[in-house]
Amino acid sequence: MIGVVGGGIAGLSAAYRLKQRGHDVRVFEASEDLGGLAATYETAGDPIEKFYHHLSKSEETIVDLAEDLGLGDAVEWRVGKNAYYVDGVVHPMDKPWEILSFPHWSLYDKFRLGMLTLDIDVRGGVPSFDTYERLEDFEDVPVEQFAREHTTQNVYETFFEPLLDAKFGSRKGDVSAAWLLGRIKFRGERDILNGEILGYFDGGFGRLLDALVDAVGRENIETGTRVTDIETSGGRVSSLTATDGADSTTHDVDSVVVATMPDVLEGLTGYACDIDFQGTVCSVISMDESLLDTYWLNIADDAPFGALIEHTNFVSTERYGGEHLLYVARYIQDESEDVWQQTDDEVAETWFSGIEALFPQFDRGAVNWIRTARNPRTAPVYERGYLDMVVPYDLGDAVADGLYYAGMASRAQYPERSLNGGVVAGFECADRIDGRDIEVDRPNAPASESAD
Repeated sequence: MIGVVGGGIAGLSAAYRLKQRGHDVRVFEASEDLGGLAATYETAGDPIEKFYHHLSKSEETIVDLAEDLGLGDAVEWRVGKNAYYVDGVVHPMDKPWEILSFPHWSLYDKFRLGMLTLDIDVRGGVPSFDTYERLEDFEDVPVEQFAREHTTQNVYETFFEPLLDAKFGSRKGDVSAAWLLGRIKFRGERDILNGEILGYFDGGFGRLLDALVDAVGRENIETGTRVTDIETSGGRVSSLTATDGADSTTHDVDSVVVATMPDVLEGLTGYACDIDFQGTVCSVISMDESLLDTYWLNIADDAPFGALIEHTNFVSTERYGGEHLLYVARYIQDESEDVWQQTDDEVAETWFSGIEALFPQFDRGAVNWIRTARNPRTAPVYERGYLDMVVPYDLGDAVADGLYYAGMASRAQYPERSLNGGVVAGFECADRIDGRDIEVDRPNAPASESAD
């Protein structure tokens, strides 16, 4: 038997690939829910993810998986409209003429930013088309230095800096330029006349999770069951012990895939990972009426959140029984921060007050419900030297033969974490166990902004 620790997208993907190749697998999930960050809430219609998700065109492995599971027709590609809130004004940033009319940038600012998004380095006056090919070349470059040198001082201060503040808070000074460059590449697919092309599942990402569970077999998945020990013998994994809180059971295993956070890996095996993670407080607000005219609104303002994401400006309200659904979220670098310590009611008041400060027309009376999710480790801090800290897929040399890692600290989640990266990591481990090599999305063709 092959044991899989963790019932998120990575663990389920590993189990699916192994099951398809004839292996006996069993998934152990400590919580009662499967899916990890892709878990859902009920609405008046389709379920909605607790933490926002979409796909970018560069994410091919998860789309191939959907096809394999019979959900190819469920992947819908839509325009995800973006805007930027500055000094009390919402500026659409999708169409070329909207970007050109942005009043806070000079024509030269726009030219430099445009060249960067097109992967053209114009420093020194001679265009270079291969400067940005290898993200690793920028792994040790501070993101602020990179943004200033490869665009302009004004673009950094009016655009990149507020985004970095929202994403990394007090840790922004540690972040690598490779993260920013990878994100630009990752989010680069655009309809020139309309905006960014993003993907979503008809019925939500829960459909993919349900199909994965069915393919793995619900009888092969244990929820509410925490793995407490992984035993080795003769330099190879031999068994794992799991408990449901009342009883503990030891299972003989040929291999184990740990598809959880690296602190769980360390607790089970002693393998330490130095990557720091940040958390998220994320709420979904159901409203009777729309708040925004855009899907994704980045905010350069002293607000208690870095962005507002109106999901039903991306996917029709008809899918949700007429509810207008708005995500409000904030990254947390330290659990002592006020928003993390607040009760759900206090978080709601913080969000509502912040929205009212930006949009005085916001009507609390139009709010049907608000639900808040918290996770202390939703994303890595992509600091300089990050690649030296990723956990290998195969931990045979470091710990014991037959031990594999597919969690958030894997190479597949660089330079940005995503559900697609989870699928890639799960497949990478399964392929190593099965002794096969395949071509999947490599993170250098960067890996859904989930929760960002």
